[in-house]
Amino acid sequence: MLELLSTVAPWIATALSGPLRQLAMDAASDALGLTEKTDKALNKACANLNAEQIQSMRRADQEFALKLKQLGFENHQQLIGSLLSDREAARKREISIRDKTPRNLAYILIGGSMAIGGLLLFGELKLDSTLAGVVLGYLFNESGAASAYYFGERRQTRE
Repeated sequence: MLELLSTVAPWIATALSGPLRQLAMDAASDALGLTEKTDKALNKACANLNAEQIQSMRRADQEFALKLKQLGFENHQQLIGSLLSDREAARKREISIRDKTPRNLAYILIGGSMAIGGLLLFGELKLDSTLAGVVLGYLFNESGAASAYYFGERRQTRE
C-alpha cells in the first residue's frame, strides 16, 4: 500500500509510517470517502483505486503537505528525519545507560514469536484460526519492530 501511495500521495505515505500516522490516516480516509479509518479499510480501498480517487488523493496530499508545512515540515527529508530521530534517541539512551531491558525484551519477543508460531504450525497449540491469526500477527509485528530497532529499517521513499 505504501509504495502505491508514495507515487500518488507522497506526504501522506511518508507520514503513515510515523508519529503523524493518525493525521495521515484521516486525510487518506477522508479523500477516499472511507467511514472506517483503519489500515485494513485503507489497504482495501488502495487496491482498487479509480482515476477519480487518485485525483482526490493527490488533492488531499497537497492539503496535507500545506498542513505539515504549517507545523514546520518544509520537505519530505525533514519529515523522514523527524520520524527517525525518535529511534536514534532511543539507541543513544541505551548506549549511554547500558540498560539491558530493551535487549531482553527483544529476545523475548522474537523467541516467543518463533516458539508460538512453531507450536501453532505443527499443531501442538490448538487455537481458533481467527485467534491464532491475530496472536501471530501481533507477535510477528512486534518482533519486526524489535528487529528494526537493532538492525535498522529499510525504507524506500520517492520525491
